[in-house]
Amino acid sequence: MDTLKQAAMIAVKDCMAVKPSERVLVITDEPLRKIAYTLWEAAKELGAEAIITEILPRKTHGEEPPEPIAELMKLVDVILIPTSKSLSHTDSRREASKKGVRIATLPGITEDSMVRTLNADYYGIAKRSEKIAEILTKGSNVKITTNRGMDVTLVIDDRNGYADTGLNHRPGDFSNLPAGEGYIAPLEGKSEGVIVIDGSMAGVGKLEGEVIRVVVKEGYATDITGGEPASKLLSLMKPFGKLAFNVAELGIGTNDKAKVTGNVLEDEKVMGTVHIAFGDNKSMGGTIRVASHLDGVIMKPTVYVDDELIMKGGEFLVF
Repeated sequence: MDTLKQAAMIAVKDCMAVKPSERVLVITDEPLRKIAYTLWEAAKELGAEAIITEILPRKTHGEEPPEPIAELMKLVDVILIPTSKSLSHTDSRREASKKGVRIATLPGITEDSMVRTLNADYYGIAKRSEKIAEILTKGSNVKITTNRGMDVTLVIDDRNGYADTGLNHRPGDFSNLPAGEGYIAPLEGKSEGVIVIDGSMAGVGKLEGEVIRVVVKEGYATDITGGEPASKLLSLMKPFGKLAFNVAELGIGTNDKAKVTGNVLEDEKVMGTVHIAFGDNKSMGGTIRVASHLDGVIMKPTVYVDDELIMKGGEFLVF
């Protein structure tokens, strides 16, 4: 079995727990067609009623799929979504999850990333992710600093932390693949400080020696600087208005096989990093719905949850 096919079988069999005769839908677009067909073949081999459909690439992360696809999503048991733009933070995905569909999104995944990060110990990743989610759920405030000038405080009181484990075995389970993070939606209007993104940025790519500096006041990014990468980020956010500047998510990576490549799907899972997203946070218990969700990855952070130091310079202190 070639390595891509092996990774697809892990995704379908181990991560999604597909059983014979289950209805499995693969949604893709042209750039990820090859990976989609590999997943479809794996589902077919397991005896599933395997369905594949191709949509036109969405313009932005979080843009809804066509209405007939949204309806189809509610009629199956399992969905895998390798697309060039993410459908994770869409009403269509949320509605299908509410119906009990098990879903994994694989936005922008590459063959290299799929082979490397799906051949991982997902039970170990799940354990770490659940521990981080538990710490975040119990916490009230998070303070993150780096030696590149980041110093931001996020209020998470009364919000639930979530674990992106990659093990979607129960009705309604949802994750990215590759998986590996604990995450939470900070309270709207409460985040304050400076975020320095130095790993990678969704829609921009890997930040080679450059950083994006984001000033945050009352929960919104109010000033974004850092040359060409910052200009690119602003051009992605501005069309959606103020809500796209909402501090939407704090995530903490737990996948020991992931590495920073410029593809944020994988980058945000790298163990020892954190990421902060702007825009939509409705999928994680927030109140903001906007067709934009953009993650920025921060390297070697020091993280306090209330008075507990959980990470120092990118090294976990809680495992």
